Amino acid sequence: MATDRPRTTPVARVLRVCLHLLVAGLLALAVLRALAGRDGDPAAVAAAATAMAAVYAAGPLIGAVGRSGRAAALWLALLGVTWVGVLVATPDGVWLAFPLYFLELHLLGRRAGVAAVGLTAVAAIVAYSAHQHTVGVAPAIGPLLGAAFAVATVFGYQALYRESEERRRLIDELTAARADLAAAHHAAGVLAERERLAREIHDTLAQSLTSIQLLLRAAQRALPDRTQAAGEYVEQARQAAQDNLDEARRFVRALTPPALESDTLPVALERLCATTSVRSGLPVRLHVLGERVPLPVPHEVALLRIAQSALGNTVRHAGAGHAEVTLSFMAGEVALDVVDDGAGFDPEAVRTRTAAGGGAGDGADGGYGLPSMRARARALGGSFAVESAPGEGTALAVLLPVPGGAGGTKEGSS
Repeated sequence: MATDRPRTTPVARVLRVCLHLLVAGLLALAVLRALAGRDGDPAAVAAAATAMAAVYAAGPLIGAVGRSGRAAALWLALLGVTWVGVLVATPDGVWLAFPLYFLELHLLGRRAGVAAVGLTAVAAIVAYSAHQHTVGVAPAIGPLLGAAFAVATVFGYQALYRESEERRRLIDELTAARADLAAAHHAAGVLAERERLAREIHDTLAQSLTSIQLLLRAAQRALPDRTQAAGEYVEQARQAAQDNLDEARRFVRALTPPALESDTLPVALERLCATTSVRSGLPVRLHVLGERVPLPVPHEVALLRIAQSALGNTVRHAGAGHAEVTLSFMAGEVALDVVDDGAGFDPEAVRTRTAAGGGAGDGADGGYGLPSMRARARALGGSFAVESAPGEGTALAVLLPVPGGAGGTKEGSS
């Protein structure tokens, strides 16, 4: 059986029922006309019609007819023999050629189907001419038109079916592609969120935990002789732990840092400098230049986190005598500079090593400090730069564009 035959669809099932009804109706019409004495011997017509009806009814009941091309061809051949019997008995059998055309085209495929339709049309024309005792164009018009109509209808339906199948395949591919794209976006979002959380943890929790560790070590060294100093260190460690807890809770709620909940960035930076000075003993001074203007929350978060990371690295690795933090409001931009007079480091070496020693923002904590700060700046369309050399301290600079512009000439420090 032809492999390109369309699968059974609701429309195809309706057409098949209509075809069954058409065959039954034409056979019944031939018998009734014979009984009315119009065409053919009633007994012969009835016998031939009964034989054809039996063979036709057996076809749908035989599963092999629908699965095997050979079985379909054998069934059609037997059906054609019984149809020839009807043709011999009555000229009304010519009309049965029309449903036979559709059966042959449907079951035999294109080439074999068209050949079978041609043979059927010739048989119909010859039989009708024999009954009419004449040969001419008129007896051939009906069977030929019916054959042409059947071929055009079946081929047109098959073409529409193939087009609909192609569209269905394309829709399935598009659906699958959209699902893959959604999965890729989801994976990218997960990776971006992981990177964001890694930066947040590095710049806050990790820095604060390191401070707690340093304070508890200092308290341990002070005991048992200097109990008062040890108590102060423990109190500072407790306060650092409380701040760390606030940060952790804020991560869970995915909101802004606690330091920025009710204060502006300059106030938060001032508190950061003061806390760093108290906990580490390193003098840290804040300078605010330009007219203070409100900044977008992402800008404030990024600058605060960068300052936290830079000062944390300065305290742990630089061995500095003092540090300066400068926040500058300029026309359409905001800048943050963190400078220390510590041991310094080689920025080029940091780019090629996963761990290096140095000053502010040098990435000595596993190499994550510099990439984290640089990523924060670039995410907001800004720039990030580090200048340092061994023994010459470190200067870190971040410059972010501010939507809507910011500017001023007033200066201040704290």
